[in-house]
Amino acid sequence: MNAVHEGDLLFEPTSERVAKANLTEFIGWLRQGGSVDVTTYAELHAWSVTDPAGFWVALAEWDGVVWRRQAPAGDVLVEANGVEGARFFVGAELNYVDNVLRHPADALAVVALDESGRRRELRYGELTALAGAAAAGLRRLGVGRGDRVAAVLPNGIEAVAAFLATASIGAIWSSCAPEFGAASMADRFQQIRPKVLVVSDSYRYGGKDYPLAAKTAQLVEGLTDLVAIVEVCPEPFRVGDGDASVPIAHPERLESPVVSGAGDAGGPARVDWAELVNDAAPLRPVAVAFDDPLWILYSSGTTGLPKPIVHGHGGIVLEHLKAARLHCDLGPGERAFWFSTTGWMMWNFLVGGLLTGTTVVCYDGSPVHPDQMALWRMAAAERLTYFGTSAPFIEACRKAGLSPRQELDLSALRSIGSTGAPLPPEGFAWASRELADDVLVGSVSGGTDVCTGFLHACPLLPVHAGELQCAALACAVEAFGPDGQRVLGEVGELVVTRAMPSMPVGFWGDDDGSRLHASYFAEYPGVWRHGDWVKRTERDTFVVYGRSDATLNRGGVRMGTAEFYRVVEAIDDVADSLVVDTSELGREGELVLLVVAGAEVDRTSLEQKIRSTLREQVSPRHVPNRILFVDALPRTLNGKRVEVPIRRILLGAEPDQAVSKDSLADPRALDGVLEALGSAGLL
Repeated sequence: MNAVHEGDLLFEPTSERVAKANLTEFIGWLRQGGSVDVTTYAELHAWSVTDPAGFWVALAEWDGVVWRRQAPAGDVLVEANGVEGARFFVGAELNYVDNVLRHPADALAVVALDESGRRRELRYGELTALAGAAAAGLRRLGVGRGDRVAAVLPNGIEAVAAFLATASIGAIWSSCAPEFGAASMADRFQQIRPKVLVVSDSYRYGGKDYPLAAKTAQLVEGLTDLVAIVEVCPEPFRVGDGDASVPIAHPERLESPVVSGAGDAGGPARVDWAELVNDAAPLRPVAVAFDDPLWILYSSGTTGLPKPIVHGHGGIVLEHLKAARLHCDLGPGERAFWFSTTGWMMWNFLVGGLLTGTTVVCYDGSPVHPDQMALWRMAAAERLTYFGTSAPFIEACRKAGLSPRQELDLSALRSIGSTGAPLPPEGFAWASRELADDVLVGSVSGGTDVCTGFLHACPLLPVHAGELQCAALACAVEAFGPDGQRVLGEVGELVVTRAMPSMPVGFWGDDDGSRLHASYFAEYPGVWRHGDWVKRTERDTFVVYGRSDATLNRGGVRMGTAEFYRVVEAIDDVADSLVVDTSELGREGELVLLVVAGAEVDRTSLEQKIRSTLREQVSPRHVPNRILFVDALPRTLNGKRVEVPIRRILLGAEPDQAVSKDSLADPRALDGVLEALGSAGLL
């Protein structure tokens, strides 16, 4: 097998694929109108960032976005201070849910599966019926416009329906995954003071069932504004009465009795899901302003309280339509999946497929239970056309030597989405080669901050190993050098120089906007600084190198950690790694590498191999001062490395001040790392 290098050509779309792409239809529609003369993606992108107001108006018209009231032409984009302070469609009204309701009632909307093999599906009409009943139930509990509905739910039908119900009445949705710790949930939900909490009684992961009653009890203690708890459990039931009823959801009784009305001592009412959706009611979304809050997402919270990021109805509708229809090439007849929990923005992004008439496939549980082929078997059985996952999952499949195409029929698969971390060239090559013919591997880079991608896939463009195909439409991405000027072919700060509709409406509770300003605009006035290292190539592709606040600066040579990991983790017997540079301004510190290796590995030999490989393939400056072996590495609940918190600890911060254990998927891994650092005399 030939080695793959960054920039190697892996994929070119066929003329048939280009002809059928939604992007091709959109370009033809623009040309037919006569006002926009573009023929290529590059020309379309250039127009979209030069005239973003024109682009968004055109997209909405072409797609048929459902408005309750349209904005005056001059108020489509109002810019006050560059990106900061910009507003879109001022005066417009709509509702996210209106743009789900427009699809045929008999089209398949959601397929929900879990690792135990349970499968459920709903058509758009059935989903509407369930969401309508849930909205009526929320209204009975006193939920109205602007109230917050918080959820701790698995990735399944109830979560989708509860979100749509919440949005339809102008309330604000916010969710955590069931595996979050109680303190981590409280850090999020106490900031937004929800009126209703929708919670599952348990969840299943890795073949084990985990009850949530104790965790929920701890969470509820701190939610002082809560008026009701809606409990979701898995037993079939029907919505409505008589012949029109449809089998939809699955409640289960908790060990303690569930009753309507106020709880003991005037606490929140306890209502089960079956009771909430007991009365059939039409789903009638209310009109809300373009910027009215739709949901609240959260930053990772590894180094302090998670930032509660508020997104508006209109911005999310437009951004998700653009990303799903034009970049992911989704729409009616497509089956799209992205592995996620309800605590990651990719769940919100996946649900956005409903805006396009796509069939959304939700999966709950471990991606590797009972083995690493589990999700690929699901992809074959469901005839997925789009499969989204994380870069670490693709890399794990590659390192395990898997070849799904040799065992399964994945011929329906057209595109792979990857995010969460930079995907190395080898991961691109594996996915292109081992899944199906003519699969487009689209690595995406964006963030919870905007709930979309800055850098995206494109069905009209080739795929080069290790490179993201393009800047997203209407997203003016640049790499800035140390002087704040654009650089090409060099690594720089990822910045966005024109506003995007899904940039945060604000942070919840940040009334004067100071936290928002400090997070994105303090470095470059009027320009969004995202905090990633990126290189823009001569062909307008991009390479992402990791977080800019986790840079390796050795002897004046700055490097993103993704380059380092690519070399280290290509070495046999290295299962995982984390590198930290303790250098500070004016002082070069130590380079510390933490490595997870198999129990039977000769660690002395492996350490020598790591050092020699880094010396040869990276530079002598990037050979670690210390290599420490640990059993596991801490990652966030969304699978991201915690480089910055470990660096802060090495520079003297107290561990409990540097990182919240409840933000970690496995808090015990942090204990192991601290023990290793202490034994090495680094703490």
